[in-house]
Amino acid sequence: QVQLVESGGGLVQAGGSLRLSCTASGSIFSMNSMGWYRQAPGKQRELVATITSGGSTNYADFVKGRFTISRDNAKNTVYLQMNSLKPEDTDVYYCNAMVVHGVYRLEFNYWGQGTQVTVSS
Repeated sequence: QVQLVESGGGLVQAGGSLRLSCTASGSIFSMNSMGWYRQAPGKQRELVATITSGGSTNYADFVKGRFTISRDNAKNTVYLQMNSLKPEDTDVYYCNAMVVHGVYRLEFNYWGQGTQVTVSS
């Protein structure tokens, strides 16, 4: 089994910064794409940013130029540096990872438990 544990959420004023971290643990053969999503109450979960194992990144238009995703493959960890935060960035942020594990080296999709980010105006 694999677990994703997130940290780094909290309360920040508009214009401030936060850094989210997500570490995968368990019986892991390799980590493929990792990413961050966010979800507000009553709304669908939406993509924030993703990063491949080779370091290629993809961002939602609403975070381009403000957020940076990175990863440390040796630590099975993905980060999200969030700068110039706005009140509309307030959401629960979820880590996602495509993990290869098991006897047959199959890829599975895992989610973290979510971490609250609140940006005050």
